[in-house]
Amino acid sequence: MIWTSWAQRALRLAVVLFLVLLLTQAMTLLVPGDLEVMILGENASAEELAQLRQELAIDQPLVLRFLKWLGAVAGGDLGISLQTGQPVAQLIGERFFVSLELVFYAQCLALILALPLSVLAVSNMGGWLDRTCSVVALGFISIPAFSLGLFLILLFALSLGWFPATGYRPWSEGMVAHLSSLFLPAFTLALVEAPVYFRILRTDMIETLGQPFVMTARAKGLPNWAVLTRHVLRPSLVTLITVIGLNVGHLIGGAVIIETLFALPGMGRLLMGAIYAKDLFLVQGLVLVIALVYIIVNMLVDALYLVLNPQVRGVENNR
Repeated sequence: MIWTSWAQRALRLAVVLFLVLLLTQAMTLLVPGDLEVMILGENASAEELAQLRQELAIDQPLVLRFLKWLGAVAGGDLGISLQTGQPVAQLIGERFFVSLELVFYAQCLALILALPLSVLAVSNMGGWLDRTCSVVALGFISIPAFSLGLFLILLFALSLGWFPATGYRPWSEGMVAHLSSLFLPAFTLALVEAPVYFRILRTDMIETLGQPFVMTARAKGLPNWAVLTRHVLRPSLVTLITVIGLNVGHLIGGAVIIETLFALPGMGRLLMGAIYAKDLFLVQGLVLVIALVYIIVNMLVDALYLVLNPQVRGVENNR
């Protein structure tokens, strides 16, 4: 049954999350030097160091330290940042929605570009429009995101003055100001992702064109655009959704270059700063949150499979 399959998926994801948490805690063993000295400084007294070792369970086996940390995480306590002295949960909370908005904005723009271009290319398969779109997509895939970002800043911010070059404007300053501050970084990521989505969707749509139900639709006399949009596009989206799901998890913590280039206070930029500062507890908290986002997105992707592909839904029901 479908619920049994979902329970199995949830169990596998829970195991993955547990292993991520264990590996995250094990990172403390890889840090050179004494953790308590890093926190309190070299001038700390022996009593202070001993008290901190007891609080952090540094003198205990890894399993006991992990269980203690897991209990704290379950209570919402991710520790204190060694760099700022602020709670890690607070620091991540301030940056999380910036990265989430950036990724969501970028994915929407990428789909707005990729979906119609894929349909147009397949409708003109082998023609000049198809070849032009394929060549342009290959060109954009070959350009680094950093270079695209600099070009967009020069064109839209410095030359035309349509959007701000850097900085982040919160919702409290107005929707237009907020979306404008995120447009250039989101559009940069979209120009990197859209060509990939275009190539994947174009390939799957061409393969779907040879399916019997598409031939039946053509035999009914439906126009080409109706066949492509009603019968070919939907079943061809399954692979694309998988790639989007993987990209969302990757970009939440991986858009470091873009967040740095456009001076956005996101989690990717925070993670790089924490790594350079050897802020262990902040790194642990960020890895945990990124892993959770990745798992949640993958669960949503599995749900969309059932919506878009009736064959998958039938297989799940027969299990």
